[in-house]
Amino acid sequence: MAIAQNTSSQLSAADSTADTIMDHQLQLLRKDIRSIKKQLIAANLTLTDSEATKFWQMYEQYSAETERINDTRTAIIKEYSEDYGTLTDDQADNLIRRWLDTDIEQTKLRQRYVAIFRKVLPGKKAATFFQLDRRISTMIDLQITSQLPLARTRIEFSL
Repeated sequence: MAIAQNTSSQLSAADSTADTIMDHQLQLLRKDIRSIKKQLIAANLTLTDSEATKFWQMYEQYSAETERINDTRTAIIKEYSEDYGTLTDDQADNLIRRWLDTDIEQTKLRQRYVAIFRKVLPGKKAATFFQLDRRISTMIDLQITSQLPLARTRIEFSL
């Protein structure tokens, strides 16, 4: 009995360590993505020195707010991956509604920041930024979501 409890404790500790490692790796990946995104924007958005000073300050605020939305998305993905094999219809409904809520939040954030970026950039440059932001975000979303298995019933697995 003591051996079984020891083994169970060790497995639980191993799972916890694996989760911690995965969370750390995910944080590093997200940091790399943010850095690459910033580099892509910098390479494709020509700014004067004055515009750059103001723009990058606003961008950092925008990026921080975007990160909070992405934290929610990451939690939803993690929850989906943990429950994937036993996902109920109600859980699936809840997850997709929450995912769509993050899409709405991101759209509202972009709408709010159009006016903010427009104060520091001419219209075409602000539009270019939002085009870049949208394209990069869409590519990232495609990469992430294409790796997630579709939510299917057990009957569909055998077809």
